[in-house]
Amino acid sequence: MSFPPLAFVDLETTGATATADRITEIGIVEVDEDGVREWSCLVNPGTPISGFIERLTGISNAMVADAPPFEDVAEEVKARLAGRLFIAHNARFDYGFLKNEFKRAGLEFRATVLCTVKLSRKLFPQHAKHNLDSLIERHDLTVSSRHRALGDARLIHQFWQRVQAGVAPELLAQTVKGLTARPSLPAGLDPAAIEDLPDGPGVYLFYGENELPLYVGKSKELKKRVLAHFAADHAAAREMNLAQQVRRIECIATGGEIGALLREAALIKQLQPIHNRVLRRNEELCFWQLIEVRAGEWRPQLLMASDLELRRQEHLYGPFKTAKEAKRTLTELAKEHHLCHSLLGLEKVTAGKPCFAHQLQQCRGACVGKEPMSFHSARLMAALGRHRLSTWPFAGPAWIREGEEVHLIDHWRHLGTAHSETDLHQLLDVPPPAFDRDAYRILHKAIGRMIPLASRAEP
Repeated sequence: MSFPPLAFVDLETTGATATADRITEIGIVEVDEDGVREWSCLVNPGTPISGFIERLTGISNAMVADAPPFEDVAEEVKARLAGRLFIAHNARFDYGFLKNEFKRAGLEFRATVLCTVKLSRKLFPQHAKHNLDSLIERHDLTVSSRHRALGDARLIHQFWQRVQAGVAPELLAQTVKGLTARPSLPAGLDPAAIEDLPDGPGVYLFYGENELPLYVGKSKELKKRVLAHFAADHAAAREMNLAQQVRRIECIATGGEIGALLREAALIKQLQPIHNRVLRRNEELCFWQLIEVRAGEWRPQLLMASDLELRRQEHLYGPFKTAKEAKRTLTELAKEHHLCHSLLGLEKVTAGKPCFAHQLQQCRGACVGKEPMSFHSARLMAALGRHRLSTWPFAGPAWIREGEEVHLIDHWRHLGTAHSETDLHQLLDVPPPAFDRDAYRILHKAIGRMIPLASRAEP
C-alpha cells in the first residue's frame, strides 16, 4: 500500500498542559515521493522554562531568548504539515499543543493523526511497554539527540521504517486505516465540532434543531465519550435516535471528575433534557428527622429538603424523592420491625388505645404501655439506620481541589467552584443552595479528599 505524504513530528514544551504551557522547539521529518527532508526550529515560549524542563531537554531560557515566537513560524509549520499524515509518539500531546498554538495565532489546523504508541500496541501486543525508550531498545533505533524535537522525530521515522520492513503490508495498511479512521457522524453535525472537543474531564451538551439541549453527559475523557455516542454499532435504539438528532455540541471543561459530576447533575436539573432520565429535580425531596419529644422517646417528623437549614442535620434519614416514598418506606419498616403505627404518625389513634397493628399482633404494644418508649425508640433508630444521612464531619465548610478548580462544600451542599482566592471568599457570602440528593452522593464518595477550610492547608 502507498501511504500519503508523511510528517513525523515532535515538540519540546515548557510543560504538559496544552492550554497553559508553550512550545519551545519543533522538529519535523517530511517523507514523500521526493525523499526525506528535515526541519527544526527553536521557539520563544514567552514564559520561563523551568529548571526541570531545562535539565530534561537541554533547552535553556538563554537559547530561546532570540528565537521567534510561534506566531512568526506558524505559517511555515502549517505549510510543512499540510496534506500530510501527522505521525507522532503520544500524538494527542503534540497535536493538542500545535492546535492550541495555531489557535492563539488565529489559524485553524486540522490533520489526520497517527499515534505511534497506539501503532506499536496494535502491531506488537506481546510487549507491555511502548514508550519511546522501549521502542529504541526493542527495534535498535539510532539515537542522535534524545529529548530534542528533531532527534525524537528522527526516532519516530526510524520506527516507521522498521515497521514497514518487518510487518506484512496488508496488516500495516489495515492497522493504520483503523487507527486513523474518522468516526461516523450525524449528517447534520459539522465534523469540526469533533476536532475541537477537549480530551480531558468535563460536561457535554447535545443540541438538536433548537436551543433546548437533547442530552447532558459527563466524562473523564470528553472527546472519547462523545465519539462513543456516534459509534456505528449503537447498543440501543434510544442511543441511535439521540445520535441522529445531534446538530451541535457544547462542552464545559472541568478540573476533574468531581467537577464534571456536579456540573452534570446541576445542568440536568436546570435544563431537563428530554433524553436524560436518571437525575431529577429536588422539589419534593424530603427526610425523616427523629425528634426527642420526651426523654428517651423519639418520633419521626417529615422534613422537606427545601426547609432544611444548613446546620440542622441531626438525626436525618433519607433523602426520599417524595413524601409518598418516605411514608411508604416508614410503613414497610414498621411492619418489618413491629413498630407502632400510631407513634410513627402513620395512624391516628386515641391516646391509650392500641393501634391497628397491635390488634394484628404486628406492634409490640408501645402505644398501650406494653413496651417502654425507650425500647421502641431504639428499635426505630435501628430500623432507619441504613437510611441515615451521614453527619457532616467538619465544623464548617471544606474544599476539594481538582486542577485549577476548588470546590467549596458545606454540610454536603456544593456552594460553588472557585478559580481564585477571591472567588472562594465570595462563595462564602452567597446563600447556600437547597440540599441536593445527587450532589450529596457525589460528595459523600469524595469525603476522603475534603480539607476543612479553617485548616492551615489553604486551597
